[in-house]
Amino acid sequence: MASYYSKYIKLVHTIGDIGAITASLAIAYSFGDSDRAQPPFLYAVAFALGSWFICTSLLGTYKIYRVTTRFKVAVTALKAVLLYILLIEAGLNISGFEAITRSFLLSHYATLAGFVILWRISVTTALRIYRRKGYNLRKVVVAGHNEMALELESFIKANPDFGYKFLGFFSNKEVPSNNVIGKISDIKEFATFNEIDEIYCCPFELEKKEITQLLNFADDNLVRIKFLPELNSNANQKLKVDFYDVLPVLMVRNIPLDDAINKFIKRAFDIFFSLFVIIFVLSWLLPIIAIAIKLDSKGPVFFKQIRSGIDNKNFECYKLRSMYINKDANKLLAKRGDSRITRVGAFIRKTSIDELPQFFNVFLGHMSIVGPRPHMLKLGEEYAQVADKYMVRHFIKPGITGLSQVRGYRGDTTYSYQIRGRVKLDIFYLENWSFWLDLKIIFYTVYNVMRGDKAAF
Repeated sequence: MASYYSKYIKLVHTIGDIGAITASLAIAYSFGDSDRAQPPFLYAVAFALGSWFICTSLLGTYKIYRVTTRFKVAVTALKAVLLYILLIEAGLNISGFEAITRSFLLSHYATLAGFVILWRISVTTALRIYRRKGYNLRKVVVAGHNEMALELESFIKANPDFGYKFLGFFSNKEVPSNNVIGKISDIKEFATFNEIDEIYCCPFELEKKEITQLLNFADDNLVRIKFLPELNSNANQKLKVDFYDVLPVLMVRNIPLDDAINKFIKRAFDIFFSLFVIIFVLSWLLPIIAIAIKLDSKGPVFFKQIRSGIDNKNFECYKLRSMYINKDANKLLAKRGDSRITRVGAFIRKTSIDELPQFFNVFLGHMSIVGPRPHMLKLGEEYAQVADKYMVRHFIKPGITGLSQVRGYRGDTTYSYQIRGRVKLDIFYLENWSFWLDLKIIFYTVYNVMRGDKAAF
């Protein structure tokens, strides 16, 4: 059947990668230093291919799905190239092999990255065009009829280049729709006659007996069966299946930072980054700001406030004092035009300089560079009443900056939608964490500070 041609995509990409490595090495040899001895070409190709397939296996580079965007395909390929470069460089340094020149390696790396990414995008684009013309399609039907099912129908029809052909709904309800072509009991006959590839189920609209029958039918007829969540359920959560021996256990909330390696990477970066800032920035900047704060108003230079951290445990969060001494400092969040803010305070808040002492919190392990912003205790109690699943954000360490801050939810949270929006992005971050995401958030944080963040005051 045409719908199964996609199983050859991995082979196509593998062949392209072999060609890219061979061609990039050939180009590097052609521009190499002829006066220096180079390793035999076939040895170099064999070593490069072995290293490449180690990298792609570790990263799962060839797991490309129909709905994967071209941008993500390119980023995935670039990650493999970067890991490949690290592996080659580490191997050369450990072995002490010096026959290969730096210009040779740079030429190889650059052309390899260009060829691999170009090949990936070209194949993905060709497949999109091929599927848009009606080839390599997967026929799908939906068992049930609700808002999520209608969204799936709209998605399929709006994206014909993904290669799905929607044939209709099956529902036991009386639904005023021309696309409802039968009852749930009619699916098996329809699927067999029309060679259906995938059945999407709305499980809350089906009886347990009907779901069991569909699962058995799908297994017996090599049909893929998938389930759609309810509209207001935890639809955005990444579910994970863990195994206790042979017993499958479904984990409702998968948190990447529960993994020891991910946790080590993030902590190592936090220590390195915070030390760099403390030594090369705070060592000279803090004394200058401290003098300005002291000259501007009475009171201490630093402001320490109890805030909630990982596992909802309290810690002392450090800031530079930006307000006059007042009894509401631990009760009321600062607002635009707040009379409590000093002249120097207005400047350091606008430029986010008041947050710099939190790099000490990061170094001490209370916080991370990137994570959900820690809230004062009273505000945390109020937000928990407004935003559903507010406490989930405490599964990981709070951060100096975070996804919600760079997406426009910094500062004022006067309205309930602002609180809910911030919490939603915080939960998305902890469920989709990656080192690359942290770097992007740091970049946009610096970018917003440089251009002037309108939410800062």
